[in-house]
Amino acid sequence: MLQYTIRRLLQLIPVLVGITIIVFLIIHAIPGDPAQVILGQQATKEAIEALRSSLGLDNPLYVQYFDYVKGLLQGNLGESIRTSTPVAVEIWPYLAATIELSFFAMFIAIVIGVNAGIISAWFQKSWFDYTAMILALVGVSMPIFWLGLMEQWVFAIQLDMLPTTGRDNIRNPVESITHLYVVDTIIQGRFDQLWEVIKHLVLPGVALATIPMAIIARMTRSSMLEVMRSDYIRTARAKGVNMFWVVYKHSLKNAVIPVLTVIGLQMGLLLGGAILTETIFGWPGIGRYIVDAIAFRDYPVIQSGILVIATIFVLINLVVDLLYAAVDPRIKYN
Repeated sequence: MLQYTIRRLLQLIPVLVGITIIVFLIIHAIPGDPAQVILGQQATKEAIEALRSSLGLDNPLYVQYFDYVKGLLQGNLGESIRTSTPVAVEIWPYLAATIELSFFAMFIAIVIGVNAGIISAWFQKSWFDYTAMILALVGVSMPIFWLGLMEQWVFAIQLDMLPTTGRDNIRNPVESITHLYVVDTIIQGRFDQLWEVIKHLVLPGVALATIPMAIIARMTRSSMLEVMRSDYIRTARAKGVNMFWVVYKHSLKNAVIPVLTVIGLQMGLLLGGAILTETIFGWPGIGRYIVDAIAFRDYPVIQSGILVIATIFVLINLVVDLLYAAVDPRIKYN
């Protein structure tokens, strides 16, 4: 297992190098000059050239790329062109906000999606099965921006139950320690603030969870149906084993591998694909951070932000691969 893990980590190096090259070439193909954006339309040509020189933008592309990679090897993600702040310092609060939202959304998706899939397989061709699968199809097809706006209209405007934007109550802000507000409020014992943080998480979390929840439900149902047709399941049922244990202990354990794969992929997609949700709900996450950087042609922020997301994505896939062996003893990584 250890050798496999080390080998997989080493395999990440060419993947991440390829990502840096692709992202570097794409962002430098974006029309516009960062120096022009920073100084404005009224800036003189001399001022623009001086700023380009100070930022190193007048160097050939290959020189700029190797300077960036050299910084990465030294643990330096670069410095924001817009704020002159090290990206490594500036990016964490935004990344923490997205991680918190993504984990909350995935928790909802797993709890509801897995159980909906299990019950649908258990009571195949029942009214619950048909209803759950229709809702799953609707969930996969539903645009997140529309669902988010409808949530705001119903639960915030009409019912006045939940807030529409932000991460906490601006009148009683969370004292940030880790920038993970749920963790921070628990550490400080501020359960009144914890309730406010959870209320702010509900609407964007549900909107973000809808698609992965539907996919997980359909995959769980399909995998469970295949396992429940197995001989050993029929034997367990013939012996009179309680159906609950047949489903949740014997069947689920052997059906969970493809479900784990979907969960891992969806978790990675949530981290990188929460831009619409963050925009609609005013959530200060890494998606909005990168989009704002694109508007200002802030190359170091764009490069490092995408690199961080890609690294997390491939690490999540590695964790899922290692979980296979923990869930199914038949799988060995030798």
